[in-house]
Amino acid sequence: MNIVEFIKAVFLGIVEGITEWLPISSTGHMILVDEFIKLDVTPEFKEFFLVVIQLGAILAVVVLYWSKLWPFYIREIPKKKQAAIRSQGAVSRWVLTFVEKYCDKEKWILWFKILVACIPTIVIALPFNDVIEEKFNNYVVVAIALIVYGVIFIIIENYNKKRRPVCTSLEDMSFKTAFLIGIFQVLSVIPGTSRSGSTIIGGILVGTSRTVAAEFTFFLAIPVMFGASLLKLVKFGFAFTGTEVVILVTGVVVAFVVSILAIKFLMGYIKKHDFKAFGWYRIILGVLVLGYFIGKNVLMA
Repeated sequence: MNIVEFIKAVFLGIVEGITEWLPISSTGHMILVDEFIKLDVTPEFKEFFLVVIQLGAILAVVVLYWSKLWPFYIREIPKKKQAAIRSQGAVSRWVLTFVEKYCDKEKWILWFKILVACIPTIVIALPFNDVIEEKFNNYVVVAIALIVYGVIFIIIENYNKKRRPVCTSLEDMSFKTAFLIGIFQVLSVIPGTSRSGSTIIGGILVGTSRTVAAEFTFFLAIPVMFGASLLKLVKFGFAFTGTEVVILVTGVVVAFVVSILAIKFLMGYIKKHDFKAFGWYRIILGVLVLGYFIGKNVLMA
């Protein structure tokens, strides 16, 4: 394998790991990075790589939040509940015994909230995914989305100063709130918007604290990104060269390590700061992107 391609894969993994969780658009950054650092691979593999590399970022969430996400454990059933269960029919007795002995109800409820929040994306965004990728994966859309959402972040944070969050824990979050956040996630299908940015904005607007909005964003990414990776796998299969497999594994592993650091940074940062700094970053980057590509096109004309 060419060492240069390996270094490119490492760099792309770093970019993915940082930008996936910070509200600055991972897809937008990956499109922009591709302008300067092009993998020497087929177009089909590149499309596959830019989606599946997100699995590394997802695994970081699973590792860091395993205790909050894993819904199974083993415990003794209280005697009073044992007596109540024994009075049920055979099927009900088996189900109730399994639930009481092996299932953490709060975590199952959290997963149901996550699934409810995924419904808008499945119904609205998924059918148009290929069209959106074809029509909107360009620097103009990315730059405008970066600027617009940067302005929105600043406006919402100024507005949010006068409000107190009504939802300060994931347990307090209602299914309605989860669904509303899921609607905001649909906006992230436009490159440059940011999935985490859209859902964090949605969470803040519907009354969650920054911490709850960020954590729910992390959890919501798990089924969304696994689903996106599965779709690409179905589309392209495993017909890749050994070099391409090494590039993919390298990108995923680096994205995993960097994502752990990025998530820890973000959760520590929002305890003391708001999201305005990310808003200003988006605006500045969007302006620079427009300036660069407009200048490039003028010089090439």
